[in-house]
Amino acid sequence: MKTTTLLLLFTILFSSCQQRVKNISFTDRVAKAHLTKDFLQREAIQFDLKLEFGGTDRINAKMTLLTNSSKAVIAYSNGAKIIIDQNKVFYSPSIPNKAAVRFDAYTWSYFFLFPYKVNDPGTIWTAYANTEKNNKNYLTEKLTFASGTGDAPDDWYVVYANAKSNLIEKAAYIVTLKSDKEEAEKNPHVIQYLDYKKIDGIPIATKWIFNGWQEGKGLTDELGHATLSNIQFIKVDPNYFEPGADFKTI
Repeated sequence: MKTTTLLLLFTILFSSCQQRVKNISFTDRVAKAHLTKDFLQREAIQFDLKLEFGGTDRINAKMTLLTNSSKAVIAYSNGAKIIIDQNKVFYSPSIPNKAAVRFDAYTWSYFFLFPYKVNDPGTIWTAYANTEKNNKNYLTEKLTFASGTGDAPDDWYVVYANAKSNLIEKAAYIVTLKSDKEEAEKNPHVIQYLDYKKIDGIPIATKWIFNGWQEGKGLTDELGHATLSNIQFIKVDPNYFEPGADFKTI
Protein backbone atom coordinates (compact mmCIF):
# COMPACT_ATOMS: atom_id res chain seq x y z
CA MET A 1 0.00 0.00 0.00
CA LYS A 2 2.83 2.38 0.92
CA THR A 3 4.67 1.55 -2.29
CA THR A 4 1.57 2.37 -4.34
CA THR A 5 1.11 5.67 -2.51
CA LEU A 6 4.75 6.67 -3.03
CA LEU A 7 4.57 5.75 -6.71
CA LEU A 8 1.42 7.84 -7.13
CA LEU A 9 3.02 10.77 -5.33
CA PHE A 10 6.13 10.51 -7.53
CA THR A 11 3.98 10.45 -10.68
CA ILE A 12 2.10 13.58 -9.58
CA LEU A 13 5.31 15.45 -8.73
CA PHE A 14 6.96 14.40 -12.01
CA SER A 15 3.93 15.52 -14.04
CA SER A 16 3.87 18.81 -12.16
CA CYS A 17 7.55 19.46 -12.94
CA GLN A 18 7.01 18.60 -16.60
CA GLN A 19 4.10 21.04 -16.76
CA ARG A 20 6.16 23.84 -15.19
CA VAL A 21 8.95 23.25 -17.73
CA LYS A 22 6.41 23.21 -20.57
CA ASN A 23 4.90 26.48 -19.36
CA ILE A 24 8.19 28.37 -19.60
CA SER A 25 7.65 30.59 -22.62
CA PHE A 26 9.89 30.76 -25.66
CA THR A 27 10.81 34.37 -24.90
CA ASP A 28 11.60 33.63 -21.25
CA ARG A 29 13.99 30.87 -22.32
CA VAL A 30 15.68 33.15 -24.84
CA ALA A 31 15.89 36.11 -22.44
CA LYS A 32 17.43 33.92 -19.75
CA ALA A 33 19.97 32.39 -22.15
CA HIS A 34 21.04 35.82 -23.44
CA LEU A 35 21.24 37.26 -19.89
CA THR A 36 18.94 40.08 -20.96
CA LYS A 37 18.52 41.47 -17.43
CA ASP A 38 22.28 41.80 -17.07
CA PHE A 39 22.58 43.29 -20.56
CA LEU A 40 20.00 45.98 -19.81
CA GLN A 41 21.77 46.96 -16.60
CA ARG A 42 24.70 48.19 -18.70
CA GLU A 43 24.44 51.69 -20.12
CA ALA A 44 25.85 51.24 -23.61
CA ILE A 45 27.69 48.83 -25.85
CA GLN A 46 30.17 49.66 -28.60
CA PHE A 47 31.64 47.57 -31.42
CA ASP A 48 33.15 47.73 -34.89
CA LEU A 49 30.90 46.45 -37.66
CA LYS A 50 32.14 45.40 -41.09
CA LEU A 51 29.28 44.37 -43.35
CA GLU A 52 29.32 43.11 -46.92
CA PHE A 53 26.01 42.64 -48.71
CA GLY A 54 25.47 41.56 -52.29
CA GLY A 55 29.20 41.52 -52.90
CA THR A 56 29.56 45.18 -51.89
CA ASP A 57 31.00 46.69 -48.71
CA ARG A 58 27.96 48.23 -47.00
CA ILE A 59 29.13 49.26 -43.56
CA ASN A 60 32.52 49.90 -42.03
CA ALA A 61 31.77 51.74 -38.82
CA LYS A 62 31.93 51.90 -35.06
CA MET A 63 28.48 51.51 -33.51
CA THR A 64 27.56 52.80 -30.08
CA LEU A 65 24.13 51.76 -28.77
CA LEU A 66 22.36 52.45 -25.52
CA THR A 67 21.25 49.03 -24.32
CA ASN A 68 17.67 50.29 -23.97
CA SER A 69 17.81 51.04 -27.75
CA SER A 70 16.74 54.67 -27.33
CA LYS A 71 19.88 56.22 -28.84
CA ALA A 72 22.70 55.17 -31.13
CA VAL A 73 25.61 56.49 -33.15
CA ILE A 74 27.04 54.94 -36.31
CA ALA A 75 30.48 56.45 -36.85
CA TYR A 76 31.82 55.57 -40.31
CA SER A 77 35.49 55.12 -41.12
CA ASN A 78 35.42 58.29 -43.26
CA GLY A 79 34.31 60.38 -40.26
CA ALA A 80 30.62 60.58 -41.22
CA LYS A 81 27.97 59.84 -38.60
CA ILE A 82 24.36 58.78 -38.26
CA ILE A 83 22.77 59.65 -34.92
CA ILE A 84 19.54 58.03 -33.78
CA ASP A 85 17.53 59.61 -30.97
CA GLN A 86 14.28 57.70 -30.48
CA ASN A 87 12.36 58.32 -33.74
CA LYS A 88 14.69 61.07 -34.97
CA VAL A 89 17.58 60.42 -37.34
CA PHE A 90 20.40 62.88 -38.03
CA TYR A 91 23.29 62.47 -40.46
CA SER A 92 26.40 64.39 -41.43
CA PRO A 93 26.87 65.68 -45.00
CA SER A 94 29.69 63.22 -45.77
CA ILE A 95 27.52 60.15 -45.19
CA PRO A 96 28.46 57.36 -47.67
CA ASN A 97 24.90 56.54 -48.80
CA LYS A 98 22.26 59.21 -48.22
CA ALA A 99 19.48 57.12 -49.76
CA ALA A 100 20.02 54.39 -47.15
CA VAL A 101 20.32 56.60 -44.05
CA ARG A 102 17.03 55.66 -42.41
CA PHE A 103 17.41 51.98 -43.30
CA ASP A 104 20.96 51.86 -41.94
CA ALA A 105 20.01 53.84 -38.85
CA TYR A 106 17.49 51.31 -37.61
CA THR A 107 18.26 47.99 -39.29
CA TRP A 108 21.76 47.11 -38.12
CA SER A 109 21.30 48.34 -34.56
CA TYR A 110 18.04 46.39 -34.32
CA PHE A 111 19.68 43.22 -35.60
CA PHE A 112 22.37 43.55 -32.95
CA LEU A 113 19.91 44.22 -30.12
CA PHE A 114 17.29 41.74 -31.35
CA PRO A 115 18.20 38.81 -29.02
CA TYR A 116 17.76 41.16 -26.03
CA LYS A 117 14.41 42.62 -27.18
CA VAL A 118 12.20 39.53 -27.39
CA ASN A 119 9.97 40.74 -24.55
CA ASP A 120 9.68 44.34 -25.73
CA PRO A 121 6.26 46.06 -25.63
CA GLY A 122 4.30 45.44 -28.84
CA THR A 123 5.89 42.06 -29.60
CA ILE A 124 3.40 39.28 -30.41
CA TRP A 125 4.69 35.69 -30.35
CA THR A 126 2.80 32.75 -31.84
CA ALA A 127 3.50 29.07 -32.42
CA TYR A 128 5.25 28.25 -35.69
CA ALA A 129 5.18 24.81 -37.32
CA ASN A 130 8.80 24.31 -38.34
CA THR A 131 8.79 21.58 -41.02
CA GLU A 132 12.46 21.89 -41.99
CA LYS A 133 14.63 18.76 -41.92
CA ASN A 134 16.58 19.83 -38.84
CA ASN A 135 13.59 21.23 -36.95
CA LYS A 136 14.38 19.16 -33.83
CA ASN A 137 17.50 21.25 -33.31
CA TYR A 138 15.44 24.38 -32.67
CA LEU A 139 12.69 25.99 -30.69
CA THR A 140 10.88 28.10 -33.27
CA GLU A 141 8.23 30.81 -32.96
CA LYS A 142 6.92 33.64 -35.12
CA LEU A 143 7.13 37.28 -34.11
CA THR A 144 4.75 39.97 -35.32
CA PHE A 145 4.12 43.43 -33.92
CA ALA A 146 1.15 45.37 -32.60
CA SER A 147 0.02 48.27 -34.78
CA GLY A 148 2.14 51.38 -34.24
CA THR A 149 5.15 49.47 -32.90
CA GLY A 150 8.50 50.71 -34.15
CA ASP A 151 9.38 52.01 -37.60
CA ALA A 152 7.92 49.07 -39.58
CA PRO A 153 5.20 47.22 -37.63
CA ASP A 154 4.27 45.06 -40.64
CA ASP A 155 7.62 43.26 -40.47
CA TRP A 156 7.62 39.70 -39.14
CA TYR A 157 10.28 37.28 -37.97
CA VAL A 158 10.53 33.51 -37.67
CA VAL A 159 12.98 33.00 -34.84
CA TYR A 160 15.03 29.86 -34.24
CA ALA A 161 16.60 29.29 -30.81
CA ASN A 162 19.05 26.45 -30.24
CA ALA A 163 17.09 23.68 -28.51
CA LYS A 164 19.92 23.08 -26.02
CA SER A 165 21.35 26.52 -25.30
CA ASN A 166 18.22 28.62 -26.07
CA LEU A 167 20.46 31.16 -27.82
CA ILE A 168 19.03 32.63 -31.01
CA GLU A 169 20.80 31.13 -34.03
CA LYS A 170 18.60 32.33 -36.89
CA ALA A 171 15.87 34.87 -37.55
CA ALA A 172 14.03 34.91 -40.87
CA TYR A 173 12.44 38.27 -41.65
CA ILE A 174 10.84 40.61 -44.13
CA VAL A 175 11.61 44.32 -44.53
CA THR A 176 8.63 46.57 -45.22
CA LEU A 177 10.41 49.91 -44.76
CA LYS A 178 10.78 50.33 -48.53
CA SER A 179 7.87 48.19 -49.79
CA ASP A 180 4.47 46.90 -48.74
CA LYS A 181 4.07 43.62 -46.86
CA GLU A 182 2.87 41.61 -49.87
CA GLU A 183 5.89 42.63 -51.92
CA ALA A 184 8.32 42.07 -49.02
CA GLU A 185 7.00 38.54 -48.46
CA LYS A 186 8.17 37.57 -51.95
CA ASN A 187 11.79 37.93 -50.81
CA PRO A 188 12.32 37.00 -47.15
CA HIS A 189 15.84 36.87 -45.77
CA VAL A 190 17.38 35.29 -42.69
CA ILE A 191 20.17 36.44 -40.40
CA GLN A 192 22.31 33.80 -38.71
CA TYR A 193 23.81 34.70 -35.33
CA LEU A 194 27.11 32.83 -35.06
CA ASP A 195 30.35 32.63 -33.08
CA TYR A 196 28.93 33.71 -29.76
CA LYS A 197 31.52 35.09 -27.35
CA LYS A 198 31.02 36.24 -23.78
CA ILE A 199 31.61 39.94 -23.19
CA ASP A 200 31.66 40.54 -19.43
CA GLY A 201 29.82 37.22 -19.16
CA ILE A 202 27.06 38.12 -21.64
CA PRO A 203 26.82 36.05 -24.87
CA ILE A 204 27.07 38.14 -28.03
CA ALA A 205 27.20 36.89 -31.62
CA THR A 206 30.37 38.09 -33.36
CA LYS A 207 29.45 36.92 -36.86
CA TRP A 208 26.32 37.39 -38.95
CA ILE A 209 25.52 35.60 -42.20
CA PHE A 210 22.56 36.67 -44.34
CA ASN A 211 20.77 34.21 -46.63
CA GLY A 212 17.61 33.95 -48.60
CA TRP A 213 14.88 31.97 -46.83
CA GLN A 214 11.98 29.75 -47.90
CA GLU A 215 9.24 28.50 -45.61
CA GLY A 216 9.63 24.76 -45.05
CA LYS A 217 13.09 24.76 -46.60
CA GLY A 218 15.00 27.31 -44.56
CA LEU A 219 18.28 28.81 -45.75
CA THR A 220 18.93 29.35 -49.45
CA ASP A 221 21.71 31.37 -51.13
CA GLU A 222 24.12 33.44 -49.05
CA LEU A 223 23.56 37.18 -49.53
CA GLY A 224 26.02 38.82 -47.19
CA HIS A 225 27.99 38.59 -43.98
CA ALA A 226 29.28 40.74 -41.16
CA THR A 227 31.95 40.60 -38.48
CA LEU A 228 31.70 42.35 -35.12
CA SER A 229 34.89 43.13 -33.21
CA ASN A 230 36.23 45.24 -30.34
CA ILE A 231 32.98 44.69 -28.47
CA GLN A 232 32.78 46.39 -25.09
CA PHE A 233 30.28 47.79 -22.63
CA ILE A 234 30.93 51.47 -21.99
CA LYS A 235 29.69 54.63 -20.29
CA VAL A 236 28.90 57.53 -22.61
CA ASP A 237 28.63 61.28 -22.25
CA PRO A 238 25.07 62.45 -23.14
CA ASN A 239 26.63 64.99 -25.53
CA TYR A 240 27.91 62.09 -27.63
CA PHE A 241 24.43 61.77 -29.13
CA GLU A 242 24.10 65.46 -30.03
CA PRO A 243 24.19 66.14 -33.81
CA GLY A 244 26.60 68.69 -35.20
CA ALA A 245 25.43 72.07 -36.50
CA ASP A 246 25.79 70.88 -40.11
CA PHE A 247 23.82 67.65 -39.63
CA LYS A 248 20.67 67.05 -41.61
CA THR A 249 17.59 65.16 -40.44
CA ILE A 250 15.04 62.84 -42.01
